[in-house]
Amino acid sequence: MSNAILIARENGVLTITIDRPERKNALTPAMYQAMADALASAHEDAAVRAVLLRGHAEIFTAGNDIEDFLKNPPTGGDSPVMHFLHTIATFEKPLVAQVAGAAIGVGTTLLLHCDFVYAADTARFAMPFAQLGLCPEAASSLLLPRIAGYQGAAEKLLLGETFDAAEAHRMGFVTRVVAAADLEAFVAAQLAKLVALPASSLRATKSLMKRASEHEVKTQMSEESVHFGKMLLAPEAREAFTAFLQKRKPDFRQFD
Repeated sequence: MSNAILIARENGVLTITIDRPERKNALTPAMYQAMADALASAHEDAAVRAVLLRGHAEIFTAGNDIEDFLKNPPTGGDSPVMHFLHTIATFEKPLVAQVAGAAIGVGTTLLLHCDFVYAADTARFAMPFAQLGLCPEAASSLLLPRIAGYQGAAEKLLLGETFDAAEAHRMGFVTRVVAAADLEAFVAAQLAKLVALPASSLRATKSLMKRASEHEVKTQMSEESVHFGKMLLAPEAREAFTAFLQKRKPDFRQFD
């Protein structure tokens, strides 16, 4: 298990904390695997009634570790990132996200699979896949248009620009925006409410809400993965990643 993912169990809640602040909580394969394993453990543990996923007050996650992506591109459907995404998409118990600071790339798209997303008023979101020569993942090309409408999703996925918590709430994938100083206490109170409810009722209700789209989500996620894997090895992505590491603007004029 990655030491950059902290796992704690208390009062019926399993908490997954992304803990790599020195790299802006950028995610590596080991971190994805650790989170997938934690969710699988929570599924099997009857004492766990809900799961909390969080980062730090300054950063949720900057998304995938770019240097790692350049060295070890995840091109297979059995990669740790795909294992995590399929696990979070099919997780049966209540899943709460506590978001403060930046949530970039998969840091935003994974939220589409959470049941509650509570964001600090300081939170910032972005899905810069096209800017990196890539395409959406985590079934976000299916789920975001359904949640936010086609045009709203197109603006975020095609331009990849940063937007704030208030706009994320208007789009529909943030449940509530809370003052940063109050976020932790507010989320703890919401989790206490969940833990006090019948676990079977929560699981059944979540299953009924998600059942109709289960196959579509799985299919879309797999199709995105095929495109993402190919594009990750293409010259456009290499240019984008190299420019990012060299702190310059990428030049895509050389590509058709």
